[in-house]
Amino acid sequence: MSYADARERFAEWGVDTEAAIARLGRIPISLHCWQGDDVVGFERRRGHSGGGIQATGNHPGRARNPGELRADLEFAFAMVPGPHRLNLHAMYPDTDEAPDRDEIEYRHFAPWVDWAREQGAGLDFNPTFFAHEKADDNLTLAHPDPAIRAFWIEHGRRCREIAERMGRELGSAAVNNIWVPDGFKDNPVDRMSARRRLEESLDAMLQARHDPAHMLDAVESKLFGIGVEACTIGSHEFYMGYAIRRGTLLCLDMGHFHPTENVADKLSAVAPFVPGILLHVSRPMRWDSDHVILLNDDVLALAQELVGADLLDRTHVGLDFFDATISRTAAWVIGTRNMQKALLRALLLPWERLRAAEAAFDFTTRLVLTEEVKDLPFGAVWAEFCAREGVPSGPALMSELDAYQARVADRG
Repeated sequence: MSYADARERFAEWGVDTEAAIARLGRIPISLHCWQGDDVVGFERRRGHSGGGIQATGNHPGRARNPGELRADLEFAFAMVPGPHRLNLHAMYPDTDEAPDRDEIEYRHFAPWVDWAREQGAGLDFNPTFFAHEKADDNLTLAHPDPAIRAFWIEHGRRCREIAERMGRELGSAAVNNIWVPDGFKDNPVDRMSARRRLEESLDAMLQARHDPAHMLDAVESKLFGIGVEACTIGSHEFYMGYAIRRGTLLCLDMGHFHPTENVADKLSAVAPFVPGILLHVSRPMRWDSDHVILLNDDVLALAQELVGADLLDRTHVGLDFFDATISRTAAWVIGTRNMQKALLRALLLPWERLRAAEAAFDFTTRLVLTEEVKDLPFGAVWAEFCAREGVPSGPALMSELDAYQARVADRG
């Protein structure tokens, strides 16, 4: 079906496809750097495992240095329509030095800023509270040793300074997202002391004020992870309360909740009480295993809530998955485009008619509308959006993905 025909079909339902395309073209999706190298990082110090972070697979083509990772990202950006951002972790410096986590400075990440400026992209940032010898106990900011806590507090302070400088240099606020893996493998007897230590450490880390025009703090919860199955100190309840008290963004990661929880439902529940929301869109499979996101019911529901609750302007959308069993660059492209497709489908719903039916308790009409619009030609509108943005779709996209993978397959 041509776009012209699709536009007429949607118009019959009172939907303006041009307005939907224009709105989608203003929504940046923050790609996560760690998909490109299996969460290894580029520190010149010896890394450690830990924190429940695992990437499985050995598909050829893993980025081994910042230059290769940036080349992969440039390709991915070229395959993804709309504005772009990169979510960078503190374990990805670009420097010949070997600073420890409590010694990092903006200059160690300045090449990333120069590159982002060339790409016309924004940057987001994350402290890295895992893969380090001082995180081997699965305790960082909540560690009972004051010296360990001081190390990680300083790391967090420096990350905030780096993120603020990134946002100032690029003219777009960097979201600095704080996630720590702290917890216990078996049942603790004193959860309260650990949570008090975490709260005090966060307060110390966030003490300095930064211009929100350049940097926005976010805090991220988790249900559990490997090594912290019995108790995650930074639970959803903990961080929801903390975000409300401190006025930070609240990060909702789709993989950090029980499989039966509906993350879309949480958006309107927390939105009235926090300055904004950060989303990590993922696809948990039985647990937080971070699979490449599909255009499935969970992602569609998330997008519909963002649009229906008018939360797009208060929400920062990022991705979080890592799959080393397939082409890493293809994973970025597939996942990001699926998030965009979900947003487009939500923007193409007849919201006025749906809200009117619900307000009148006409649930029959509401159900008819939600089911009948599933047959509308969303794909033709998506193809038009891609064409206007100069990116391929359909078989042409597959050809581009295959060709790029062939070029990087010989990386050791």
